[in-house]
Amino acid sequence: MIQDIVQDPGSLSPAALRREYESTLAEIIDSIGAETAAERTGIDRERINAITADADEIPLSEAAAVFALRDDAPDAETIEAEVQDALLMGMTTAVLDVETLESQIDGQIEARAIQQKVEGRIPMTLGEFALLYGTIEARKA
Repeated sequence: MIQDIVQDPGSLSPAALRREYESTLAEIIDSIGAETAAERTGIDRERINAITADADEIPLSEAAAVFALRDDAPDAETIEAEVQDALLMGMTTAVLDVETLESQIDGQIEARAIQQKVEGRIPMTLGEFALLYGTIEARKA
């Protein structure tokens, strides 16, 4: 779901990919209104208003809840599972292990943390997802 928003994520820098996600989040919130988005996601209104301000700090769980507001979208938990699958499958296809991925992102996230985030054992932000997914997709190209 999130990973499908951009047609060729590997052609964008992680920052540009993050901006695409931010833009889509803003469009979703604008289309239904911040109050409705807050009610339907259970995220407080202040957080909804801040969601498009800094994607590096938006927990993936909150982004998934907003993406789930689209009419054709699965629920937030399914979206998060799809994100993890996309990262794992991408790493397999790109023949990347977590140590190599760490070096590809200049150590911005340690290998152990990458593994834990991809497996869903520790939270990931939308910005971290954009960094990892964009890097993986660029490597596959």
